[in-house]
Amino acid sequence: MDTINGRYFRNVLGHFPTSVVAITTTDADQRPQGLVVGTFMSVSLEPPLVSFLVDSSSTTLRTIRAAGRFCGNSLAGNQERLSRRLAARGTDRFEGVTWKASPLGNPVLDGIVAWVDCSLEQVVEIGDHFLVVGRVRHLRVESKRTPLLFFRGGYGDYLSTTTLVLDRLVGW
Repeated sequence: MDTINGRYFRNVLGHFPTSVVAITTTDADQRPQGLVVGTFMSVSLEPPLVSFLVDSSSTTLRTIRAAGRFCGNSLAGNQERLSRRLAARGTDRFEGVTWKASPLGNPVLDGIVAWVDCSLEQVVEIGDHFLVVGRVRHLRVESKRTPLLFFRGGYGDYLSTTTLVLDRLVGW
């Protein structure tokens, strides 16, 4: 098998658009903790499972494991600044960020598209990442905003032609 250059691999995969999802939880003192992923996905309908990938060096993963729960927050197209803040290392990521507690106690961020509240089901080490699987306990669409996407190394939002047609038909 040929060796694939890591930078080239990352560049090519950057041409696959990904959603931008803030994964949130709280620590033992009920302080909000979180990280941003571009790998949030549905795994199973029965039982309802979702998953995401997180770098093995993540400090937030330790908090998620200790709490046994997390919430996936689908960021809206106008939340690039929030995404960058939650992705930063060594800062209070939640300073000035408004949120409310989900039924499981996880932060649900203001202004998002939708959220999925989960109990931790399984964590599997895969290469230099961990696959985190959660059992969905609660979920909700918060707004009709368009989602924030990551593509070719930059942020953007999504505008569906289907949404445009539906907006005209139902008068949203």
